[in-house]
Amino acid sequence: MGSPDPLEWDFSCPDWEQRLRDQRSLLPDLPLDEVEASRAVSIFDRLRLPDVPGQPAFADAAGDWARDMVRAIFGSLVDGERMVPELFELVPKKNAKTTNGAAIMVVALLMNLRPRAEFVLVGPTQEIADLAFQQASGIIDADPDGYLQKRFQVQEHVKTIVDRTNNARLKVKTFDLKVATGAKPAGVLIDELHLMAGMPHAARVIGQLRGGMIANPEAFLIFITTQSDEPPAGAFKAELDYARAVRDGRIPQGRVLPMLYEFPEAMQIAEEKPWRDPACWPMVLPNLGRSITVDRLKKEFRAAREKGEAEERRWASQHLNIEIGLALHSDRWIGADLWPRAVDVTLSYAELIARSEVIVAGIDGGGLDDLMGLGLIGRCRETKNWLGWGHAWAQPEVFDKRKEIAARLQDFADEGDLTVCEDPTEDIRGLADIIEELNTLGLLPAENAVGLDPQGVGALIDELSGRGIAEAQMIGIAQGFRLSSAVWGLERKLKDGTFVHAPQALMNWCVGNAKTEQRGNAVLITKQTAGKAKIDPLIAMFNAVSLMGRNPVAEGDNNGGLDRYLERLSA
Repeated sequence: MGSPDPLEWDFSCPDWEQRLRDQRSLLPDLPLDEVEASRAVSIFDRLRLPDVPGQPAFADAAGDWARDMVRAIFGSLVDGERMVPELFELVPKKNAKTTNGAAIMVVALLMNLRPRAEFVLVGPTQEIADLAFQQASGIIDADPDGYLQKRFQVQEHVKTIVDRTNNARLKVKTFDLKVATGAKPAGVLIDELHLMAGMPHAARVIGQLRGGMIANPEAFLIFITTQSDEPPAGAFKAELDYARAVRDGRIPQGRVLPMLYEFPEAMQIAEEKPWRDPACWPMVLPNLGRSITVDRLKKEFRAAREKGEAEERRWASQHLNIEIGLALHSDRWIGADLWPRAVDVTLSYAELIARSEVIVAGIDGGGLDDLMGLGLIGRCRETKNWLGWGHAWAQPEVFDKRKEIAARLQDFADEGDLTVCEDPTEDIRGLADIIEELNTLGLLPAENAVGLDPQGVGALIDELSGRGIAEAQMIGIAQGFRLSSAVWGLERKLKDGTFVHAPQALMNWCVGNAKTEQRGNAVLITKQTAGKAKIDPLIAMFNAVSLMGRNPVAEGDNNGGLDRYLERLSA
């Protein structure tokens, strides 16, 4: 084929939405080696399903989406270099992901020319890894001609399949740090990446696998995954965001070929929820009519809806790849249902200052394994609506003691909404910097400007006092059931549209974590009811609601202060 021209290998697919509507292939036009691509598909089609009565061939049982993967990976070898080095496949449950993945890795063994090459199929859990191995070994046992049984030795005890002709091997492993130790794989398939989102070492392991593949120019990395049943986080979020950016053309000449069976964002977030219509479902079900039918899904969907919105969203995330923005649950804060529609995508810290006539601050934090949360609410000069913005600080102990949320917290840090403290007082100083700036700009009221949890705030009060914040500007906000009026007040303003907030995944997460407990006529949203999840920035926002509800007036000439602030920004 001659020397590869990287410019010819453009993985973007700008018309992906129309392709989904037409149920056409998501594989963009690529200069594939059609001979090798067709040979690989022919091998794939002749393999047989190991766990289906009659053991039909993949030619009949697999959808064309699986053949697109086979064509792209094995038809992209040019002068020994794999021009499609990575592929990200997002496909709902019950579309035979694990079985197709196992078959693709068997094809990789059969197409391989490198002696002693190592291929790895990685599952997120022991159960999924066992299933993947059983599918791969079962495909070999199902060969009616006996050729695969003669060529491959299946080692059950170490979950390895060895090619007797060249000692290449396929290893099936559970995802952990040992997967990447000393590995120089010729091919890796990672199944259900979304289940690895909470693993703090996931990105590190994937990075090490990528590093090991450099030694083999023909190496490939495939992700096959369903959408997460929680807001995407960690390595899953990073890889999915990258794949979307390549698909949409925002990253030219990206390293990954994206094949994402998901509804357009407008369909996912629309208030009328058009994705609920079964007529739309074929857009994201590439194996429809084979391993899954619309009629079967309709029954499951009805059952999920009867259990409530939280179960409906969870079901939709797994079976229709609907991305969950808020982790809703049965005892959730009612404001969580209203939060998504109150977002103002133009709002930021700078915009909050530019648009507000007065700003109040709420602060909440606990021990070293908690977040320090800041909630700012400004009152818009023109509309008088309330504008919300939040930030958080985390000590290293949070990442050590709360490993289940460490990857998610790192995402918030990468997005700029959370600061990872490098010393014990960075959170106190960071809070004071912001409040001092607002005070200098004349945006804080002369009284009741900063609301704090009365417990354990001595160091913060000392710091603020040293920055010129007057005693009258600081006030303790009673917590527990006494915060009910602020909770109810924010709910009402969310519903009537007079409170909007910045587009911050951190605050979305905290809102989704909030659990309520009824105490008589009061409602409690506390750290105790939230459990191991974090809600400090949300509690800080409630503290700010308590202050803004007093109809404060800014102390200084905030227009003059704003001019000085904008001058600093432009400089």
